[in-house]
Amino acid sequence: MIEIIPPMPEVAPTETVVDMVRRSARAAPDKEALVCGGTRLTWAAFDKRVNRVANALIARGVQTGDRVALLGPNSVAYAELFIGTLRAGACIVPLATMASAEALERMLTDSGAKVFALAGAYRDLAAPFLDRLDARKIALDFAAPGFEGYEDMLAGESDTDPMIPVKLTDPVNLIYSSGTTGTPKGILHNHWMRAAQMDRVHANGYDAPDARTLLSTPLYSNTTIVSFLPTLVGGGTVVLMEKFDARGYLKLVEREKITHTMLVPVQYKRIMDVPDFDSFDLSSMRVKFSTSAPLRADVKLDVLARFPGKLIEYYGLTEGGGVTVLPAHEFPEKLHTVGRPAPNCEIVLIDDAGEPVAPGAVGEICGRSPTMMAGYFGRDDLTADYIWRDADGKVFFRSGDMGRFDEDGFLILSDRKKDMIISGGLNIYADDLERALLADPDVTDAAVIGVPSEQWGETPLGLVVRREGAARTAEEICAQANSKLGKSQRLSGVELRDVLPRSSIGKILKRELRAPYWADATP
Repeated sequence: MIEIIPPMPEVAPTETVVDMVRRSARAAPDKEALVCGGTRLTWAAFDKRVNRVANALIARGVQTGDRVALLGPNSVAYAELFIGTLRAGACIVPLATMASAEALERMLTDSGAKVFALAGAYRDLAAPFLDRLDARKIALDFAAPGFEGYEDMLAGESDTDPMIPVKLTDPVNLIYSSGTTGTPKGILHNHWMRAAQMDRVHANGYDAPDARTLLSTPLYSNTTIVSFLPTLVGGGTVVLMEKFDARGYLKLVEREKITHTMLVPVQYKRIMDVPDFDSFDLSSMRVKFSTSAPLRADVKLDVLARFPGKLIEYYGLTEGGGVTVLPAHEFPEKLHTVGRPAPNCEIVLIDDAGEPVAPGAVGEICGRSPTMMAGYFGRDDLTADYIWRDADGKVFFRSGDMGRFDEDGFLILSDRKKDMIISGGLNIYADDLERALLADPDVTDAAVIGVPSEQWGETPLGLVVRREGAARTAEEICAQANSKLGKSQRLSGVELRDVLPRSSIGKILKRELRAPYWADATP
């Protein structure tokens, strides 16, 4: 495996997140640790159930570094399994519920998961591959042949901490980023990386005695994990939404006296558009975070004007590396940017030849920081493609995004070099959608671009050229492609074209295709 040596933070980690969460449980056993739906667990109760999970996994043969996969919505059991897996010395593989069955099977096979935990809501999604899956199966909230019930599994286990030694070089999680086709890309984070992220605990007030974090994005997303773990490490309370809805979110903030939250841009827009937004008491809120896609300047302005508390935007990648931070409340004149590099983070903009660009020029964003993935799981070739080295040989991660720094050192994003669409905070790879379109015998050429969407920020649109003589409609072609795609990937529509513009070397000119749709969009 390619060795990636991140730069040292100001204070190097000396203990893992497992150690830190264990200490939180001992510090305030009677304080609430987890709230979800009608369930409320104190730190003492949460800690004991996490111990039962860890002991159950160990009793079923899970060893240090083994992978435990999980497919389900946010729940108490999900949080317990997440932390219990780490306490057993194993690696959690949180699977995207929006992926297709085909993609999920490839991810499970690629990860070599020893255990697969499944929620009832996704039994139909997993059904096509369950008989082929070589893993112990755990049913979180249902009973079925071939599955062991979650509560039954815990019932016979000790609630004493197994105290499995965990090293900073051991894996924490494996997060997959691939779509329905191609090779799965498992992003491997180790304990060093996650421990280095805990420098934000005190800086952002996660360790305040009354800190309560509301999380409404799924726990399989790194967006959620980067607030979930700091809250637990800080000894705070995690309030999980099983499924996001804007008005329900506002009710929870008011009722639970929420102090912290992480949201993606589309959620901010929906929340701010709630007709009676101003009737809710949101005065408890101290810090709101935004990540996964750029938050539009006009939405930032609205949030600053009407939603109490600080607003902090992060730009970065699940793989780690380059990170910028924009405290929007401190820099209202920089809302069109994503901020400046985080402490101990280096960002270099490079041209197509891999050379640093001149000051003020646009280039591909490459970054390095103490929080960098260990690599793509089992794929040194993909990891090598992701790396750029400077003249001193230091490893930077290539983001595939384009941007430039203004005169004050704030990063302004421009076009994306890699062909990815961010819809509702989720990454959609256009290549996957194009493959689905091109599999249609009536389609001879296809391109998928992101176009503005009031609901999702942007949404994928297919532009296709039909074979001569084909009479099927754009709607029929769209439906056929969507039948092969995961729920989160589906095309919002298809438009017919006579020809797609291409460069002299045959590349489709997507910037040209996108331009008319974005010409009148709010930046």
